[in-house]
This record gives sequence, C-alpha cells and structure tokens, in this order.
Amino acid sequence: MKKLIIALSLAGLCALPVAGQAAKYKEVSVSNGGTITGKVSFAGKDKAPKTYKISKDNDVCGTGTREIDYVRVNNGSLMDTVVYLDKVKTGKAFDASISNAVLDQKGCEFKPFLQVMKNETKIAAVNQDPILHNIHTYEIIGRTKKTVFNVSQPEPNTVTKTVKLKRGSAMKVECDAHDFMHGFVFVAKNPYYAKVAEDGTFSIDNVPPGKYTIKAWHGTLKDLKSKVEVTAGGTANADFTFK
Repeated sequence: MKKLIIALSLAGLCALPVAGQAAKYKEVSVSNGGTITGKVSFAGKDKAPKTYKISKDNDVCGTGTREIDYVRVNNGSLMDTVVYLDKVKTGKAFDASISNAVLDQKGCEFKPFLQVMKNETKIAAVNQDPILHNIHTYEIIGRTKKTVFNVSQPEPNTVTKTVKLKRGSAMKVECDAHDFMHGFVFVAKNPYYAKVAEDGTFSIDNVPPGKYTIKAWHGTLKDLKSKVEVTAGGTANADFTFK
C-alpha cells in the first residue's frame, strides 16, 4: 500500500506544470466581450534617425548611407508600437494570418521593419538578394538580448524556423553580414494585441470582462504598462505616453 501511495504521489507531481513554465493559451468562445481603445503618444524631443554606412555589396545594397528611424513620431503619435494584454490564459481565437510570418531580405533591408507573429509558430526568412545574408534574431529581455536563431543564407533561398519565446515579447532582427540591416518581430502569446495605426490609435476587441495588465511595447524605448477593467459589451480606454 505504501508503494502504491508513493507511486500515485509521484504521478501527481509529474502532472504539475514545471516552475516558470507558463500554461498555453486556450481558445474559447467569448460572449459579450468588451473593447479596449486608446492612443500611444510621444512627448519630448524626437530622436534623429541613426545613420549607417553601406560598406559592402553596393551593387545590391546601394551606396552611401542608410538612415533607420527607430523612433518614428507622427504629429506627437508614436508608431511602430504594439499594445497587448499581459498573461491572458483564455479568450478569442488567434488571427490565422500571423501563424505564417514571412521576413523578406530584399535590397539589403528587412521587410517589414516591424511585424507580428504568433508564439510557437514558424517564421520564414526569405533571402531575395544574390548575396550572402546571415539572419540573426534575438529575444529581447529587458536590456539584454538572447539569440533565438542564427542562420547563414549564402544565396537566394528560404529558411524556416519555429520561434518559441519564454520570457520576452519580441525579437530584434539583424544581419551579421550587413550591420545596416535591422528589424523587429513582436511575438504574440495571446491574440489580445494591436499594432498602432499611424495616428497612434489602437483597438483590441472581444475581450472577456475582467481586470487586466495592459502593456505598450516599442523596439527601442522602455515598455509602459497600466491597468484596465473591461465590462461586458463595454469600451475601456488606455492611453500611453512614451518619453
């Protein structure tokens, strides 16, 4: 009997989630969900774009310099930002379009500069240039970066990789062969996110009633967060101002 009790206890421990391992998001039917709207703004002096020298493969990459505007501000509104609900376990289904992400390398640029993909799905890195690219992606964890994948692409081809982020919400994308190639991928762990429009506005719909932590992510600025309460069929507001 004692051996049986020990065996059952061990079985129960095996069924428990591993510490630090988040439960997977579960898609369910949402009835009478609410909506969160808001605007993302920028206050203060807008930083000038960063200038890089195009130092190699000029027949494909171009000549002179390239400017990358990491902080794009449009009449006080901050672009290239994703607003999302943190640690949501159940709710509406994911948009199928973000399950097959494609990152193009054309003219020695990453296109798009910022995109959204679903966590634990695949991204296709496409080299359309007749030269060597080496795509290197990093999980952004606060001020640190951790390699997700690092792949050499010596000729026009496609490399597909599964992305599974545990701690961070996004990846920085670089090319180890060309230091003037940069981009970002936001990796959604639940479908309650929105990439802001050019005027800084966003909307997240079909949110189950409840209280949430809502965050605003930007590739180079410090993340912001707030609290928001969603009522059945109602509309809540959440604004963010980066500095």
